[in-house]
Amino acid sequence: MKIYFIGAGPGDPELLTLKAKRILEASDMIIYAGSLINPEILKFAKKSAVLYDSSTMDLEEILKIFGEAKRDGKTVARIQSGDLSIYSALQEQLDGCEKLGIDCEVVPGVSSFQAAAASLRNELTLPGLSQTLILTRISGRTKVPAAEKLENLAKTKATMVIFLSVHEIDRVVEQLVKGYRDDTPVAVVEKASWPGERKIIGTLRDISEKVKKAGIKRQALIIVGTVLGGNVLGEGALRKVHGKSKLYSADFEHGFRQRKGS
Repeated sequence: MKIYFIGAGPGDPELLTLKAKRILEASDMIIYAGSLINPEILKFAKKSAVLYDSSTMDLEEILKIFGEAKRDGKTVARIQSGDLSIYSALQEQLDGCEKLGIDCEVVPGVSSFQAAAASLRNELTLPGLSQTLILTRISGRTKVPAAEKLENLAKTKATMVIFLSVHEIDRVVEQLVKGYRDDTPVAVVEKASWPGERKIIGTLRDISEKVKKAGIKRQALIIVGTVLGGNVLGEGALRKVHGKSKLYSADFEHGFRQRKGS
Protein backbone atom coordinates (compact mmCIF):
# COMPACT_ATOMS: atom_id res chain seq x y z
CA MET A 1 0.00 0.00 0.00
CA LYS A 2 1.29 3.45 -0.86
CA ILE A 3 0.00 6.99 -1.29
CA TYR A 4 1.34 9.03 -4.21
CA PHE A 5 0.94 12.79 -3.95
CA ILE A 6 0.84 13.98 -7.55
CA GLY A 7 1.29 17.48 -8.93
CA ALA A 8 -1.13 17.43 -11.86
CA GLY A 9 0.24 20.55 -13.53
CA PRO A 10 -1.61 23.77 -14.46
CA GLY A 11 -4.47 22.19 -16.41
CA ASP A 12 -3.35 20.86 -19.78
CA PRO A 13 -3.47 17.04 -19.45
CA GLU A 14 -0.39 16.78 -21.67
CA LEU A 15 1.62 18.62 -19.00
CA LEU A 16 1.11 15.70 -16.62
CA THR A 17 4.39 13.85 -16.13
CA LEU A 18 4.83 10.35 -17.52
CA LYS A 19 5.36 9.07 -13.98
CA ALA A 20 2.11 10.66 -12.79
CA LYS A 21 0.21 9.11 -15.70
CA ARG A 22 1.63 5.66 -14.95
CA ILE A 23 0.62 5.93 -11.28
CA LEU A 24 -2.90 7.13 -12.12
CA GLU A 25 -3.38 4.16 -14.46
CA ALA A 26 -2.46 1.75 -11.67
CA SER A 27 -4.08 3.32 -8.58
CA ASP A 28 -7.04 1.74 -6.77
CA MET A 29 -8.24 5.02 -5.27
CA ILE A 30 -7.93 8.58 -6.57
CA ILE A 31 -8.48 11.69 -4.48
CA TYR A 32 -8.53 14.81 -6.64
CA ALA A 33 -9.12 18.53 -6.10
CA GLY A 34 -12.28 18.86 -8.17
CA SER A 35 -12.37 22.66 -7.99
CA LEU A 36 -8.97 22.96 -9.69
CA ILE A 37 -8.12 19.77 -11.59
CA ASN A 38 -8.95 19.42 -15.27
CA PRO A 39 -11.40 16.46 -15.37
CA GLU A 40 -9.67 15.22 -18.53
CA ILE A 41 -6.83 14.04 -16.29
CA LEU A 42 -9.18 11.54 -14.62
CA LYS A 43 -9.51 9.70 -17.95
CA PHE A 44 -6.15 8.11 -17.15
CA ALA A 45 -7.67 6.31 -14.14
CA LYS A 46 -8.48 2.63 -14.50
CA LYS A 47 -12.20 1.79 -14.67
CA SER A 48 -12.23 0.07 -11.28
CA ALA A 49 -10.65 3.01 -9.44
CA VAL A 50 -12.74 4.67 -6.72
CA LEU A 51 -12.79 8.47 -7.09
CA TYR A 52 -13.12 11.06 -4.32
CA ASP A 53 -13.47 14.82 -4.87
CA SER A 54 -11.51 16.55 -2.10
CA SER A 55 -13.02 19.99 -2.81
CA THR A 56 -15.82 19.15 -0.36
CA MET A 57 -13.58 17.52 2.27
CA ASP A 58 -11.57 18.74 5.24
CA LEU A 59 -8.19 17.35 6.28
CA GLU A 60 -9.60 14.78 8.70
CA GLU A 61 -11.89 13.35 6.01
CA ILE A 62 -8.97 13.00 3.62
CA LEU A 63 -6.83 11.31 6.26
CA LYS A 64 -9.71 8.94 7.04
CA ILE A 65 -9.64 7.73 3.41
CA PHE A 66 -5.87 7.30 3.65
CA GLY A 67 -6.39 5.15 6.75
CA GLU A 68 -9.02 3.02 5.01
CA ALA A 69 -6.67 2.53 2.06
CA LYS A 70 -3.94 1.33 4.43
CA ARG A 71 -6.35 -1.11 6.07
CA ASP A 72 -7.43 -2.53 2.70
CA GLY A 73 -3.97 -2.50 1.11
CA LYS A 74 -4.98 -0.07 -1.65
CA THR A 75 -2.74 2.22 -3.72
CA VAL A 76 -3.87 5.86 -3.67
CA ALA A 77 -3.17 8.72 -6.09
CA ARG A 78 -3.74 12.05 -4.36
CA ILE A 79 -3.95 14.59 -7.22
CA GLN A 80 -3.50 18.30 -6.66
CA SER A 81 -3.01 21.15 -9.11
CA GLY A 82 0.31 22.59 -10.26
CA ASP A 83 3.35 21.54 -8.29
CA LEU A 84 3.00 20.36 -4.71
CA SER A 85 5.87 22.49 -3.39
CA ILE A 86 3.81 25.70 -3.63
CA TYR A 87 0.55 26.52 -1.78
CA SER A 88 -0.63 22.91 -1.80
CA ALA A 89 -1.28 22.08 1.89
CA LEU A 90 0.96 19.07 1.21
CA GLN A 91 2.91 19.15 4.46
CA GLU A 92 -0.08 18.65 6.75
CA GLN A 93 -1.15 15.62 4.70
CA LEU A 94 2.36 14.15 4.83
CA ASP A 95 2.43 14.73 8.59
CA GLY A 96 -0.91 12.91 8.88
CA CYS A 97 0.42 9.98 6.85
CA GLU A 98 3.48 9.76 9.08
CA LYS A 99 1.26 9.49 12.17
CA LEU A 100 -0.74 6.76 10.45
CA GLY A 101 2.42 4.90 9.42
CA ILE A 102 1.61 5.19 5.70
CA ASP A 103 4.28 5.01 3.02
CA CYS A 104 4.19 8.08 0.75
CA GLU A 105 5.88 9.46 -2.35
CA VAL A 106 5.67 12.95 -3.84
CA VAL A 107 5.56 13.26 -7.64
CA PRO A 108 6.36 16.83 -8.76
CA GLY A 109 4.32 18.65 -11.39
CA VAL A 110 4.54 21.67 -13.68
CA SER A 111 3.63 24.88 -11.84
CA SER A 112 1.14 27.37 -13.20
CA PHE A 113 3.82 30.08 -13.14
CA GLN A 114 5.86 28.02 -15.60
CA ALA A 115 2.85 27.53 -17.85
CA ALA A 116 2.09 31.26 -17.69
CA ALA A 117 5.65 32.20 -18.64
CA ALA A 118 5.50 29.74 -21.55
CA SER A 119 2.25 31.27 -22.76
CA LEU A 120 3.78 34.75 -22.56
CA ARG A 121 6.88 33.43 -24.35
CA ASN A 122 8.99 35.16 -21.73
CA GLU A 123 11.99 34.16 -19.68
CA LEU A 124 11.53 35.35 -16.10
CA THR A 125 15.25 35.82 -15.42
CA LEU A 126 17.23 37.92 -17.90
CA PRO A 127 20.89 39.01 -17.58
CA GLY A 128 21.16 42.62 -16.46
CA LEU A 129 17.47 42.89 -15.53
CA SER A 130 16.58 40.23 -12.99
CA GLN A 131 18.24 37.08 -11.75
CA THR A 132 15.77 36.53 -8.94
CA LEU A 133 12.24 35.16 -9.08
CA ILE A 134 9.93 35.74 -6.10
CA LEU A 135 6.87 33.50 -5.69
CA THR A 136 4.48 34.97 -3.17
CA ARG A 137 0.90 35.99 -2.34
CA ILE A 138 -0.90 38.85 -0.65
CA SER A 139 -1.86 38.48 2.99
CA GLY A 140 -5.44 37.33 3.49
CA ARG A 141 -7.07 34.60 5.56
CA THR A 142 -3.65 32.97 5.41
CA LYS A 143 -1.38 35.63 6.86
CA VAL A 144 1.95 36.52 5.25
CA PRO A 145 4.90 37.22 7.59
CA ALA A 146 5.46 40.98 7.99
CA ALA A 147 8.88 40.87 6.33
CA GLU A 148 7.30 39.26 3.24
CA LYS A 149 4.66 41.91 2.56
CA LEU A 150 4.44 42.83 -1.11
CA GLU A 151 5.63 46.37 -0.46
CA ASN A 152 8.83 45.00 1.09
CA LEU A 153 9.45 42.43 -1.65
CA ALA A 154 8.76 45.05 -4.34
CA LYS A 155 11.79 47.03 -3.18
CA THR A 156 14.02 44.31 -4.63
CA LYS A 157 12.57 45.05 -8.11
CA ALA A 158 13.06 41.36 -8.89
CA THR A 159 10.61 39.46 -11.10
CA MET A 160 7.60 38.58 -8.96
CA VAL A 161 4.84 36.03 -9.46
CA ILE A 162 1.86 36.55 -7.18
CA PHE A 163 -0.47 33.63 -6.50
CA LEU A 164 -3.96 33.59 -4.98
CA SER A 165 -4.33 37.36 -5.05
CA VAL A 166 -6.06 38.52 -8.23
CA HIS A 167 -9.33 39.11 -6.34
CA GLU A 168 -7.40 41.78 -4.41
CA ILE A 169 -5.82 43.41 -7.47
CA ASP A 170 -6.28 46.96 -6.15
CA ARG A 171 -4.50 46.13 -2.89
CA VAL A 172 -1.78 44.26 -4.78
CA VAL A 173 -1.03 47.25 -7.00
CA GLU A 174 -1.16 49.65 -4.04
CA GLN A 175 1.64 47.70 -2.38
CA LEU A 176 3.69 47.00 -5.50
CA VAL A 177 4.04 50.67 -6.50
CA LYS A 178 5.87 51.27 -3.23
CA GLY A 179 8.81 49.48 -4.82
CA TYR A 180 8.31 49.27 -8.61
CA ARG A 181 7.76 52.18 -11.00
CA ASP A 182 4.13 52.54 -12.04
CA ASP A 183 5.06 51.85 -15.68
CA THR A 184 6.53 48.44 -14.81
CA PRO A 185 5.00 45.75 -17.07
CA VAL A 186 2.45 43.36 -15.59
CA ALA A 187 0.78 40.27 -17.01
CA VAL A 188 -2.22 38.54 -15.47
CA VAL A 189 -2.73 35.01 -16.78
CA GLU A 190 -6.00 33.25 -15.99
CA LYS A 191 -6.13 29.43 -16.15
CA ALA A 192 -2.72 29.08 -17.78
CA SER A 193 -2.61 26.17 -20.29
CA TRP A 194 -6.40 25.58 -20.18
CA PRO A 195 -8.46 25.93 -23.38
CA GLY A 196 -10.09 29.05 -21.88
CA GLU A 197 -6.83 30.71 -20.88
CA ARG A 198 -6.88 34.53 -20.88
CA LYS A 199 -3.98 37.00 -20.71
CA ILE A 200 -4.37 40.60 -19.55
CA ILE A 201 -1.37 42.81 -20.31
CA GLY A 202 -0.63 46.21 -18.83
CA THR A 203 1.46 48.16 -16.36
CA LEU A 204 1.02 48.83 -12.67
CA ARG A 205 -0.67 52.04 -13.76
CA ASP A 206 -3.59 50.36 -15.57
CA ILE A 207 -3.62 46.63 -14.81
CA SER A 208 -6.19 46.87 -12.02
CA GLU A 209 -8.89 48.39 -14.21
CA LYS A 210 -8.15 45.94 -17.03
CA VAL A 211 -8.47 42.93 -14.74
CA LYS A 212 -11.71 44.16 -13.20
CA LYS A 213 -13.16 44.93 -16.63
CA ALA A 214 -12.32 41.36 -17.71
CA GLY A 215 -14.05 39.99 -14.60
CA ILE A 216 -11.07 37.89 -13.51
CA LYS A 217 -11.42 36.97 -9.84
CA ARG A 218 -9.72 33.57 -9.37
CA GLN A 219 -7.33 31.01 -10.86
CA ALA A 220 -5.03 33.72 -12.20
CA LEU A 221 -1.40 34.69 -11.64
CA ILE A 222 0.00 38.22 -11.51
CA ILE A 223 3.49 38.52 -12.99
CA VAL A 224 5.38 41.80 -12.63
CA GLY A 225 8.86 42.89 -13.66
CA THR A 226 11.00 44.61 -16.26
CA VAL A 227 11.78 41.22 -17.83
CA LEU A 228 8.33 41.33 -19.45
CA GLY A 229 8.93 44.63 -21.20
CA GLY A 230 8.33 44.72 -24.95
CA ASN A 231 7.65 40.99 -25.10
CA VAL A 232 4.17 41.62 -23.76
CA LEU A 233 3.61 45.35 -24.22
CA GLY A 234 5.16 45.91 -27.63
CA GLU A 235 7.00 48.92 -28.99
CA GLY A 236 7.29 51.89 -26.64
CA ALA A 237 7.06 49.79 -23.46
CA LEU A 238 9.39 50.11 -20.51
CA ARG A 239 12.19 47.99 -21.91
CA LYS A 240 15.68 48.00 -20.49
CA VAL A 241 18.13 46.20 -22.77
CA HIS A 242 19.11 42.89 -21.24
CA GLY A 243 22.43 41.16 -21.70
CA LYS A 244 22.90 37.88 -23.50
CA SER A 245 23.48 34.64 -21.71
CA LYS A 246 27.11 33.68 -21.03
CA LEU A 247 26.11 30.08 -21.66
CA TYR A 248 26.03 30.45 -25.45
CA SER A 249 28.53 33.29 -25.88
CA ALA A 250 31.29 32.40 -28.34
CA ASP A 251 33.95 33.90 -26.06
CA PHE A 252 32.75 32.03 -22.96
CA GLU A 253 34.75 28.90 -22.23
CA HIS A 254 33.63 26.07 -19.98
CA GLY A 255 34.25 22.37 -19.43
CA PHE A 256 32.40 21.33 -22.60
CA ARG A 257 33.36 24.10 -25.02
CA GLN A 258 36.48 26.08 -25.88
CA ARG A 259 36.45 29.79 -26.57
CA LYS A 260 35.95 30.66 -30.25
CA GLY A 261 37.44 33.52 -32.21
CA SER A 262 40.15 35.92 -31.13
